Amino acid sequence: MHIRPFLLAGAMLAATATGAFAQTVVLQPEEQVVVREYIVKQPHQDVVLPDDFDLSVGQVVPEDVMVSPLDAPGLEKRYEYMVVDGRGVLVDPDTREIVEILN
Repeated sequence: MHIRPFLLAGAMLAATATGAFAQTVVLQPEEQVVVREYIVKQPHQDVVLPDDFDLSVGQVVPEDVMVSPLDAPGLEKRYEYMVVDGRGVLVDPDTREIVEILN
């Protein structure tokens, strides 16, 4: 009996499951409303990202790109944000990873 194919299949399944969990929703719908209202009320300019930057969840924002603290009320976790092409982009302040893009 060959165990190796089963181990490989299990590893691939675990990697796929981990990727699925990474795409979880960060904000609940009612929190999204609060965050959108907060961002709209703040004075801000659209951030211009490097041409080769892929604006997507999981990407790390370059250090030279300015993000602002997100002080919206009622959030359990701390975030930073930027506005790109009129969309709010939530950033993890510890890793600078994009965690959610609000349309």
